[in-house]
Amino acid sequence: MRHARIFPSLTRQFAAWVLALAASLVLALPAFGQEAGPRKAQFGDENIAVELHAEGAPAEGKEWLLALRFTPSAPEWHGYWSNPGDAGQGMRLTLDLPPDWEVGEARYPVPKRLTISGLMNHIYEGPYTVLVPVTPGPSVKGFAAGAVKGHIEYLACTDQICVPQDALLEAKPGGDFARWRAEVAPLLDAKARFAITGKTLRIAIPLPVGMGLSDPHVFIGNERLVAYAAPQTFRRVGDVLVAEIPLDPYGTGKAKSLSGILAFGDGGGVRFTAALGAVPKGGDIVAGAQNAPAPPLWTLILGALVGGLLLNIMPCVFPILSLKAIALARAGESESRARAEGLAYTAGVVVACLALGALLLALRAAGEQVGWAFQLQEPGVVVALLVLAAAITANFAGLFELPTISMSMGGERTGAFATGLLAAFVATPCTGPFMAAALGAALLLPIPQALLLFALLGLGLALPFLALGFVPPLRRMLPKPGAWMERFRRIMAVPMALTALALLWLTVQLGGKPFGLIALVLVAGVVLALFVVGKLQRGGKMAWPAFGLVAAPFLAFALIALPSVYESKASAPKASIHKPQSFTPDTLAKARASGKPVFVWFTADWCVTCKVNEAAAIERESVRDAFEKAGVITIVGDWTKRDEAITQFLTQQGAAGVPLYLWYAPGASAPQQLPQVLTPDLLEAQASGDR
Repeated sequence: MRHARIFPSLTRQFAAWVLALAASLVLALPAFGQEAGPRKAQFGDENIAVELHAEGAPAEGKEWLLALRFTPSAPEWHGYWSNPGDAGQGMRLTLDLPPDWEVGEARYPVPKRLTISGLMNHIYEGPYTVLVPVTPGPSVKGFAAGAVKGHIEYLACTDQICVPQDALLEAKPGGDFARWRAEVAPLLDAKARFAITGKTLRIAIPLPVGMGLSDPHVFIGNERLVAYAAPQTFRRVGDVLVAEIPLDPYGTGKAKSLSGILAFGDGGGVRFTAALGAVPKGGDIVAGAQNAPAPPLWTLILGALVGGLLLNIMPCVFPILSLKAIALARAGESESRARAEGLAYTAGVVVACLALGALLLALRAAGEQVGWAFQLQEPGVVVALLVLAAAITANFAGLFELPTISMSMGGERTGAFATGLLAAFVATPCTGPFMAAALGAALLLPIPQALLLFALLGLGLALPFLALGFVPPLRRMLPKPGAWMERFRRIMAVPMALTALALLWLTVQLGGKPFGLIALVLVAGVVLALFVVGKLQRGGKMAWPAFGLVAAPFLAFALIALPSVYESKASAPKASIHKPQSFTPDTLAKARASGKPVFVWFTADWCVTCKVNEAAAIERESVRDAFEKAGVITIVGDWTKRDEAITQFLTQQGAAGVPLYLWYAPGASAPQQLPQVLTPDLLEAQASGDR
């Protein structure tokens, strides 16, 4: 499927949410001029068909089961649990039964989670069955199962559209009730307890210690009580599982009783009911460790500062070393100029980091599932960076002169500031040592503290150049300015050209080959325009108006053609000697339930650190042999394009971006987070330790 969209936004998801709301309102209101009730089907059930089945013959005072069997017409359609979550609508069922009959609460299978733009829905994919218990009264005599009729209203949705559905029902005798019973979440014999403490709902669910929990989640039946998409924390206190769930900030925050389903993560789960009572404190965290107490702020500050400093030697920074090398050389000209350059460069880096951090926090507050380096997941941004890298390459090669970053002008503060902006923007796609914990915490801290960490990250990145500006002995170690700087600038055109080629490759990965080809045409047009500018500059003529005349047709063509050829399909799986599975929460849950060690790595095509680790450590035959000997299951999460499931999982692990490497030992309740710089020996030792 193709979408003519380069800059993803909330538009599609918001529209889907509005459609779900509108469809819910349609279902909630009876037709004008009619009494509410099972009179006729208005919408039909062509997207998710429904049938009513009856088990055997009804008997007075004994539970008699009816079954609603839902069957989607295509895989993209899904139905809803009784509490649909942030959007959607549960079913509304009306049965024509004698007044002395009692209809119990419907029994559902364990639902799944579907998160779109921060809104979580509780859904069912594929065919599913809802059981409805009925207790007949004295009027059951002579009542045939087929006499049960009724009317049902519900929603059928995809991730883009919701359609009201309804149907007239007439019970059919028989059905696969044994299987349908097994699919429904069984009810716990013992009652759970719950308490509301501050802004958190705490539930004590009786569950034996030996019960496996690969990826637990509690689906709360009470509507608008909890924040559905918020991370949940689970602690084990003996034979009691304590779940901690943030309350809905717009709800009442009160409940007299509670019901829900505890999903284990492997498809299984149990129903429970809970009453107000004491909930144990403490215990060992078995899932959701991201809600553990955050490290002291001073350690996060130090981590951000040192992490930014180390970014100067991380592989993901190498493509802009040419800009930094020239700035280093220019810093040796004079003390006043060196200080001005250092301050201007630092200001550019800090402003860029603050801007990226503020935008990241704003998008997450608006419900977007984004993480650090999110800008490199947007095809439009990458195309802009590609054009910029090509223009800088042309400038370094002497094709044209741009005074603000020209070597011949002796360096100006605006040039240093612009260099700092670009350095921070391009050099921070990957997270290095120390900064991972700081950035992960920044996503959860109050905004002032989070922005402080982003600013200190920028300060750490700019610190070497700031030191050069204010420490004369360091400047004296640099070569004196001279003609060599012009030659050096031309040599530095090579790594910048390689950067442009890497961005072109990334453009193809994000948008497809036709998208990359159009981007290349745009780059060619811009370079041609810059060539004309350079020729006019050397002739002493007015140059920049010519740039607009030459580049404008190429830019107009790109603005029209790029959206039309953009391919939004998911990234194709990359070749790997491990033949890993693609990451999904269900895939991870099944792998952990197998009892074998699991190695999960999260990567992206734009993350140079990730690619270096893969080439130097992960994709080694010795590592593959060690993994095979230990029976390690490998899973890879490709974050090249935006993936909400991966972003949410990274946040749960306290990570703001990639790379992230997790090792799950057999039976372990939580993963071991491996260093961000891997070696073959480290991975082989992990495998041998779990044999």
